[in-house]
Amino acid sequence: MLCYILQYQKPDVYVLPSDFYLLCHLNSLSSPRMYNKMWHQTQEALGALLDKEPQKMVEPQRNQGFIFQTLATFYIKYVQIFRNLENVYDQIVHPQKRILIRKVLDGVMGRILELKNEMVELELTEFHYFDDILQDLKLAPQQLDIPIPKYFLKEKLEVIKGREKILAQILADSGIDTSEMKFPVKSMPFDQAVKLIQIAERARQGRLRALFMKQIYLQEYRAKQSKTLGKKVTDSWAAALCIQKVWRRFHQCKKTEKLREEEMIFLGMNPPPLFNEVSATVIQAEKVDRLRNEVQMKHEEDYREALVTIKNDLKLIEGLDIKENLQDQIRHWFIECRNLTGTFPDYPDIEEGGSAIIFSNKTIQQEEDEKWKMSPSLFLPVMKEGCNAYKEIWMNKDESWNFSQDFDPELIKEEKRKELESEIRVQVDELMRQELKNLKLAVDREREHPAKVGKKKKKKGKKGKKKEKKTKKDKDLTADRTIESLYKELVEEGLLIQALKVNLSDYIGEYSYLGTTLRQVSIEPMPSLLDVRQLITLYGIWPLGSAAVHEKAPLVKSLLLAGPSGVGKKMLVHAICTETGANLFNLSSSNIAGKYPGKNGLQMMLHAVFKVARQLQPSVVWIEDTEKTFYKKVPNAEKTNEPKRLKRHLPQILKLLKPDDRILIVGTTRRPFDAELQPFCRVYQKIILVPRPDYASRYVLWKQIIERNGGVLTSALNVSCLAKVTDGFTQGHIVKVVKAVLTDQRIRRQIHKPLTAVEFITAITSMDPVYKEEEESFKNWYAKTPLGKKRALAITGGSTEKAKDKGKRKEKKEKRAKKKK
Repeated sequence: MLCYILQYQKPDVYVLPSDFYLLCHLNSLSSPRMYNKMWHQTQEALGALLDKEPQKMVEPQRNQGFIFQTLATFYIKYVQIFRNLENVYDQIVHPQKRILIRKVLDGVMGRILELKNEMVELELTEFHYFDDILQDLKLAPQQLDIPIPKYFLKEKLEVIKGREKILAQILADSGIDTSEMKFPVKSMPFDQAVKLIQIAERARQGRLRALFMKQIYLQEYRAKQSKTLGKKVTDSWAAALCIQKVWRRFHQCKKTEKLREEEMIFLGMNPPPLFNEVSATVIQAEKVDRLRNEVQMKHEEDYREALVTIKNDLKLIEGLDIKENLQDQIRHWFIECRNLTGTFPDYPDIEEGGSAIIFSNKTIQQEEDEKWKMSPSLFLPVMKEGCNAYKEIWMNKDESWNFSQDFDPELIKEEKRKELESEIRVQVDELMRQELKNLKLAVDREREHPAKVGKKKKKKGKKGKKKEKKTKKDKDLTADRTIESLYKELVEEGLLIQALKVNLSDYIGEYSYLGTTLRQVSIEPMPSLLDVRQLITLYGIWPLGSAAVHEKAPLVKSLLLAGPSGVGKKMLVHAICTETGANLFNLSSSNIAGKYPGKNGLQMMLHAVFKVARQLQPSVVWIEDTEKTFYKKVPNAEKTNEPKRLKRHLPQILKLLKPDDRILIVGTTRRPFDAELQPFCRVYQKIILVPRPDYASRYVLWKQIIERNGGVLTSALNVSCLAKVTDGFTQGHIVKVVKAVLTDQRIRRQIHKPLTAVEFITAITSMDPVYKEEEESFKNWYAKTPLGKKRALAITGGSTEKAKDKGKRKEKKEKRAKKKK
């Protein structure tokens, strides 16, 4: 096998024995051919989609339903392409392929965000339902779930670990114990503590006494049985018959139970045995993932080193030849121009590209692209460029020699030749300008002087314009301080906090299967938990995780999560930080109360927070109970905390945030109706309603939370009944109930006494659910927001254009009223 591999490799590339076994292990389990094939198929699908999209978008359409169907179809197809590309990027180890896949992957992510933005503007709602399209494409609703690229954390894992160590060290030095913050210990009166100890001791003594009495009873019972059996003469045949009856009944019951269990497993109603246990295949797959990551890192290091060494080798070997060829080409151009026009040409400036502009010939396709301004998309050219590069380089490339999937030196040489040529061209341009000047002096002395005067005048004009464009820079209030000192100060003040390790996949929810049906009857459904999870991925995680996506995609600077308590708003904020490795700043009114007093103090605090957030981006600025910042009337009990300190500053901060700043302001609220609506909606660009879970989500929640806390699901536990009875209760309620029921003692007793639904129902009866009236109040409040008003107007018979015009008119009136004030 080793000889077979080496004979198909280049003479200067060899696989070491240690690497060989690792590569064989990887190739046998991860099957790189399979992922290469998946990449080729995905690229073909993307190419076909890029060809179809301009044709569909150019055709003028007035039917809103048809336009939405077109946008939704493209959206779903791009999501499927993204899922495949993300998987391929994570599995492939070839460094040059990964660079191209990453470029296309970012382009697909950006295009998905653009299509989402267009669907929101068309339907005037953040939530969409694609039941009919999914049916046509033969896809399951779960395939709409948008994964989070693994490279978000992989590429900056060391940076995140280093930052966590520094944060933990600062917290330890300042005496802040994070364990006490997470699990606060409640104080208890002395009398109550003594009573609790007495109860526990009496219970222990009672159990011991009962065990002792049971042993005495059993001894007496056995003595009586031995006396009666000794006197009574039994028939052996009757005894055998009795034993047979008992055994056959027991055996048949067990057999029937086993058959019934097998039938339920076959029908998919029950999970198979050992379903929750980690199999050997999964353990092996995790091992392969670790090995693959090592190979990816090694290949990338080799690739970076090769970029430097190959460029230096090219400079030594081909540098002089490239220089001479460029000089010959430029001299030939001088002579041609002299023969055609009678004079020597003007040499192009450095800003124009130097001599490179002379020899750049545009093709017909490039001229057509310049004229064509159909789509405003910023990501379609990126994807087309990636597809063209794939077709030119990788589509029909023979890689039989590259078993190890290491870098291709020939591709590096082609790339570095261009870089080297551009560097040498700058030097050649300086020499040739001087040579051209000497030629003009020798041949065209009469025309040289006015040309120089004209040039000098133009340059003076340019300098004057540049002076006019100069603007004053913003003052840096902390110019004399380092980022490390500001970071430490914010941690000690409690403004920069440690995010909890929570993944977005832990936010459990199901797809809404009645959304399309309800909208057909003009009823606006509450969003499902899966819809909320998707919006958090699109508006929060993707832009923060990828700088390329954040710069060009529709910019989302602020996000509001509104919903009753216990639905997981705080968990979603921490999940955004965990999935992107972002810093978490807490600017809640309760957290900043008493800190940095006065106007100057508040200005200094905001300056420090956003300076550190920019330097250490991505960053999330969290404002818990954000309705307090926009109170209609501040309650007397909260006046001392000054909850409205940030009200005037937040709009100014949002204006200063640029596309390069990967900073997201996230507000959470459980009482949005207490806030002034207009300033509230001006600050928060996107508003997401987080609902209580529906039946499908509750069913999945009960199952997964019970299993995560050590519970075992059996036929005795009717999960469907639990999900039906607990309508109105939130995820927080379910977690509290499960933790209260599944104590250590109850987990140990599950073998003898399986869990039942009654235990959980009894525990949840003491809690207050989220009633329909409270849910309706959230829906009514959302209907008063700008997007909610437009949606309501569109449903009642007005068109989306009228709704948009009406919204714009109201905004203009509000601005005029403000100016008058």
